[in-house]
Amino acid sequence: MSDNQAVKTPEATPLRRQPVQQRSAKRVERMLDASAELLEEIGYEALTTTLIAKRAGVAVGSLYQFFPDKRAVIQALTQRNLECFVAAVSERLSTLDHQHWWDVVDSLLDIYLDMHRRIPGFSKVHFGDVVDIRLLDDHRTNNRVITDSLANLVTTHVNLPVEQVTLPISIAVEAADGLLNLAFRIDPQGDPEVVSETKALIKGYLASKFGE
Repeated sequence: MSDNQAVKTPEATPLRRQPVQQRSAKRVERMLDASAELLEEIGYEALTTTLIAKRAGVAVGSLYQFFPDKRAVIQALTQRNLECFVAAVSERLSTLDHQHWWDVVDSLLDIYLDMHRRIPGFSKVHFGDVVDIRLLDDHRTNNRVITDSLANLVTTHVNLPVEQVTLPISIAVEAADGLLNLAFRIDPQGDPEVVSETKALIKGYLASKFGE
């Protein structure tokens, strides 16, 4: 993969220090898992570092060794979710016939929907806008981080320069974000009719830019 095709990851890190030992890394993962469970149960506003530490089975002081506050914990959790999303998209793209945007769009939205339904806490914060529109990266909006990641992934599978795909993918991401939020407001699992219409809209738009 060339430099201009490398997946752009968030530049900001919420960790005060990186866990070096495996034991510390597992402790941080427990904190993130605990925060995800609590997000699902009580939401972001009611979440506290004390509750996270208690659920994770660690001292509050241990949590503060790695995270300055609850925002930083959720930032790390959101970054982990983004990495999961990008990895799943990359794997799916490697198996698709990329002659048709229909297959690509279906796969991307289905992965997102699966994460919303399956991963604890994801339905509450998604990729971070509920907390901060720049939660993933100090210099880019959360949707821009996703756009850059998807644009670079797509260009590894189709013969198009990243500059050509970034704006259309950005528009598709913003449109899908708004419409899927509507789908989840109507139905906690995502209203099937709105999801179907979202797929049709995004497919039609991308086909108009890149061809069927």
